[in-house]
Amino acid sequence: MKANSENSLPMTENENIHHLRFEDKEVILIGTAHVSQESAKLVEEVIEAEKPDTVSVELCKSRYDSLTQKSRWQDTDLLKAIKEKKAFLLLSNLMLTSFQRRLGRKLGIKPGEEILRAVQAAEKAGSAVHLADRDIRTTLSRTWRLMKIWTKVKLFSQLISSLWEMEDITAEQIEEMKKKDVLDSLLSEIGATLPEVRRILIDERDQYLAFKIRTAPGRKIVAVVGAGHVPGIHAYWSEPVDIESLDQMPPKGRLLGVLKWVIPAGIMGLFVAGFLGSGSEAATDMVTWWILTNAALAALGAAAAFGHPLTILSAGAAAPLTSLNPMMAAGWVAGLVEAFVSRPKVRDFESLLDDITSFKGFWRNKITRILMVVVFTNLGSSLGTFIAIPLMLKVLT
Repeated sequence: MKANSENSLPMTENENIHHLRFEDKEVILIGTAHVSQESAKLVEEVIEAEKPDTVSVELCKSRYDSLTQKSRWQDTDLLKAIKEKKAFLLLSNLMLTSFQRRLGRKLGIKPGEEILRAVQAAEKAGSAVHLADRDIRTTLSRTWRLMKIWTKVKLFSQLISSLWEMEDITAEQIEEMKKKDVLDSLLSEIGATLPEVRRILIDERDQYLAFKIRTAPGRKIVAVVGAGHVPGIHAYWSEPVDIESLDQMPPKGRLLGVLKWVIPAGIMGLFVAGFLGSGSEAATDMVTWWILTNAALAALGAAAAFGHPLTILSAGAAAPLTSLNPMMAAGWVAGLVEAFVSRPKVRDFESLLDDITSFKGFWRNKITRILMVVVFTNLGSSLGTFIAIPLMLKVLT
């Protein structure tokens, strides 16, 4: 196979339009800002002028549905997400969506407007629509599984801080953001401090997009992607890409799998050692420290998410037991209780995308509150476990 990204000159002096070739295909690559009126207009003009066989867009099926189907979130099965350990992934997705929607409001444009207009222009021109991006759930799942525990904490804290930073954005910053892909800029900033996150969120997607675009059906293709992906697509345009490996979920880390059983076994061993070596009083003190630290911090996590009082109590009651059971987590229990007592209604799903445009909205909406209950309770319970162990050892010694 032969590919050439420099065989033809751009039809315009617009710096956001790039002409590429792959075998017998002509590809017109448009780098856009996802919250720019100018980008949306440019996309329409190019598709109308070129009338391509295919319009390839930086979307996966789930993100395409979220843009084109207003009721998609109403079909979300929260209980299933909690049971399948996907609460954090869903919450992270909503945080990224929040960043774009809030910025879009400040810029006066709906996030993803250029993608929607690309789809509409393709339909008008009789062009096929081709989805070129990897499923967002695969991307986030790969990111989560390949990250170390402290990297996960840093990533989550950066996502939360991005919500705060949007409150103080200046007019000058807004004008600068109009010139580039804002969401990709956020991910690039995260990637600068978290290299393993950058590799999955940006580098892998650049490879994926390059492969999908160059293998899209038709001989003349207009591809619409965020401007931040353009350099990466150029870099990987002529390179072989193992698309199957990029779509695969990495196996769960062996160390984490072992620790899930070793830590509870070790803690039970401490209880036994305390009883046999120092008597029932020492064992009782160790159990007390275990229960207090786990219960208090798990309950504090649920309270930080503004969980219902019954949810907070259930988090505190469950944590000392679930921390000793590798198959369970306090956050799952608390999340299920919160879902039962708060009973999200249709209007919570309908207002979800509007509510997440404000920091307070994450706590006000019952959907995001349930997800935060799961995540914050699990964080509190994990912290409680690590704090309890040295306290128990102190009693033992």
